[in-house]
Amino acid sequence: MNMNITIRKALKADCSRLLELVHGLALFEKAPEEVTVTLEEFEEAGFGENPVWNSFVAEINGRVEGFALYYTRFSTWKGCRMYLEDFYVDETLRGQGVGTLLFEATIREAQEKKFNGISWQVLDWNEPAISFYKKYNARFEGEWINVSLSKEQLSASGFSQIVHD
Repeated sequence: MNMNITIRKALKADCSRLLELVHGLALFEKAPEEVTVTLEEFEEAGFGENPVWNSFVAEINGRVEGFALYYTRFSTWKGCRMYLEDFYVDETLRGQGVGTLLFEATIREAQEKKFNGISWQVLDWNEPAISFYKKYNARFEGEWINVSLSKEQLSASGFSQIVHD
C-alpha cells in the first residue's frame, strides 16, 4: 500500500473521527461500553475556552487513522510531565511505521515543552504494545494499582458519611 502519512496537531474538525478511533480503541481493549464522552464534551475539552488535552494525528491519504492524545500532569516528585492518555493506530495499519511516527512526534513535543518525562498505561495482555514500548527502553511499573471514581460515584450521596482515620 502506497501511503502518504502526515503527522500533525489535531484540529477541532478531527474530533468526530478521533471519537470513532476512541471507540475502536475501546473495542480493542474489550470495554466498548466504557466510552461515554459526547462529541460536544470532547470538542470542548480539546478546543474550548480552557482546553485540557492536545493530540497528534496520523493522517494517511487524507484520513485520520491514528492519534496520540495527551495532557500535562503535575507530579509533586517530578514536576510537569506529559500524560499520554491514548495512543492508537487503526488495526489495519499497524506494523507499517505509523505508530513510530506518532510516538516520536509525542516525544519531541515533550522535549520541546521541557516536560520531565512521559507517563502512560498499557494493558498487561497487550504484547504488541509492550514490545513497541520496550524499543524505547520504557520502564514498566507493576507496583501501582489504578483507582478511580465514576461520574455516578461522584454524585452519589453518602460521601459525608465516610469515616476518617
